[in-house]
Amino acid sequence: MDFNVKKLASDAGVFFTRAVQFTEEKLGQAEKTELDPHLENLITKGDATKNWTEKILRQTEVLLQPNPSARIEEFIYDKLDRKLPSRTTNAELLGQHMLDAAKEFGAETPYGSTLITVGEYQKKLGGAEREFLHTSAVTFLSPLRNFLEGDWRTISKERRLLENRRLDLDICKARVKKAKQAEAKAAATPDFQETRPRNYVLSASASAVRVEDTHTAYQSEGPYELRHTRAFSSWAPFHSQHLSHQPGITIRNTLIIPV
Repeated sequence: MDFNVKKLASDAGVFFTRAVQFTEEKLGQAEKTELDPHLENLITKGDATKNWTEKILRQTEVLLQPNPSARIEEFIYDKLDRKLPSRTTNAELLGQHMLDAAKEFGAETPYGSTLITVGEYQKKLGGAEREFLHTSAVTFLSPLRNFLEGDWRTISKERRLLENRRLDLDICKARVKKAKQAEAKAAATPDFQETRPRNYVLSASASAVRVEDTHTAYQSEGPYELRHTRAFSSWAPFHSQHLSHQPGITIRNTLIIPV
């Protein structure tokens, strides 16, 4: 039971993906693998042959047996593989009525003798018609039915199998295409986790170079303390001047920083 459920789920998944692929092809959203032109031509001819065979078979049955009830009876006997009972034709029935009438009117009378002559020919025509119906069914209708019920079913089964394989192929091609596009996108956009250490190293190296350049510049100009003292000396006059303009503030001593 387990195995059957899994197989059913797998078949349902395959059917769904094929249905999606088929729908996208019809909407023009997916690529479709074209069949060989010669095969396409054979498929078109096969469809035409099947359609016209059905029409010719139905119309021939109507011609040979105009009575719908009799045709249904023949169809049932044929499906049950049973022999159809012999049926008297209309011409034979007419001829038999004429012969019966001749017996009642008398075969010696002109009318009676005429009925006998015409009735016998009607029965012969009816027999010929019955033979014609039997020959037509065996030599003409049977091959048409055999084509529709045998060859065409095999052709249809192979066509469905081919169509399923084509859908599977196009599904695989679409997946491969998407995978390649994803790989190309990933190659064009580096991963942040991979680039972060490299960027950190580059930034640290650049910072180290700047610090080293600054340290070298400071060393060329003198010790840090001396540079800071000069800066304070340059800033002190401006600071004193700013404070002298503030009301309520008296500058007693001017900050003098020796140079």
